Amino acid sequence: MSEQLKKERLKKHKLLATGLFILMAAVYGVMMYLLKHQPEKWMDYVRAFSEAGMVGALADWFAVTALFKYPLGIKIPHTNLITKNKNTLGENLGIFVSNNFLTTDTIRPYIDKLSVSEYLTNWLSKEKNIEIINKECGRIIYQIVDNLNDESIAEFLAKKGFELTEEIKLERLAATSLLYLLEQKEHDRLLNIILPQAQQYVENNRELIYKKVVEKQPILGLIGGKSVTNQLISGITTFLQEIVQNPEHTIRNTLTEKLYQIVEDLNEKDDWHDKFTQIKNEFITQEKLYSYTKDIWLRLKEDLLLKLKDIDGTVNQYIRQNIDLMVHKFKEDQEMQQNIDKYVRQYVYKMVLKNSNEVGIIITNTVQKWDGNELSEKLELEVGKDLQYIRINGTLVGGLVGLVIYALTQLFV
Repeated sequence: MSEQLKKERLKKHKLLATGLFILMAAVYGVMMYLLKHQPEKWMDYVRAFSEAGMVGALADWFAVTALFKYPLGIKIPHTNLITKNKNTLGENLGIFVSNNFLTTDTIRPYIDKLSVSEYLTNWLSKEKNIEIINKECGRIIYQIVDNLNDESIAEFLAKKGFELTEEIKLERLAATSLLYLLEQKEHDRLLNIILPQAQQYVENNRELIYKKVVEKQPILGLIGGKSVTNQLISGITTFLQEIVQNPEHTIRNTLTEKLYQIVEDLNEKDDWHDKFTQIKNEFITQEKLYSYTKDIWLRLKEDLLLKLKDIDGTVNQYIRQNIDLMVHKFKEDQEMQQNIDKYVRQYVYKMVLKNSNEVGIIITNTVQKWDGNELSEKLELEVGKDLQYIRINGTLVGGLVGLVIYALTQLFV
């Protein structure tokens, strides 16, 4: 209800109570006139009723008015009570609320009915709310990524990468990698790829090989160098072909043994550790890693932001799928819902009891900060209408009491 409507309602009831007082005064005046000029027995009873009604009306008007202001502006003691006792009223109100409303017995029934899970389930059942969550999650993630400090991220990645390289023994890593390749026969596969290519290269470059041979041994050019070269090339290609066709060829076995020996040396000999340390110190520095990590991060960030902008893109689809999965799981998981309700109820219960005194202090401080006259006006607007009924009842009850007293007086005196 608006403040203006409350004012109009209060004014209406004040006029009603005052009008009843005026009516009593008018009746009293008429009865006094009639008793003087045309007296009748019943007139005394009406006069007694109206006279007592006026007394009751004035007494209750004084009592009601004294709560909110000085009657007729006269500073009579113990009047204008609300304005004078504003601070005490605020303190008593705070204590009253804390002791009577924020207690274990009063709040527990309401908290036990609290069901956050039911509200969430109903809210999540609406497709438009799921869309809101999806959009907000995408927007929040976009803002987080966009606002990340690129320099700090790059420095962090470079620092962690450098620390990782410091902890990793590269010779051991190389030995483990090489041993894995040997166990998987990757070196044989590599030979099977390289050797046919080598054969093809030798066959396609006979003339070049001949020239190189003649350059080294000019005398071969005079005694049939091409024939010698062709025989040499045929021997090379035949040799290579034998290696390709024979999985147990001596060359293959020798290569395997050498590689296993390298693995053993990498694990046991310090000179390999020194070599890798030197390489690491020359090529893997925090400054160089920073340039790499910054470039990588900027590319990743740009790509991620573009994908987040695309509503139908893979990133947003992934977000939506996970949101749908979580919503479905929440709806189906009764135990989770019960645990949420239990936690919320316990938390609210503890917080209310813990801060009940604080609520009282807030009420006290708030009331004490109000202007006394303003507080009095606010309270009168809220309860003044009902207090006017005290005046009305006082008028009627006072009149009846006066009538009874007069009747008893006439009866026994």
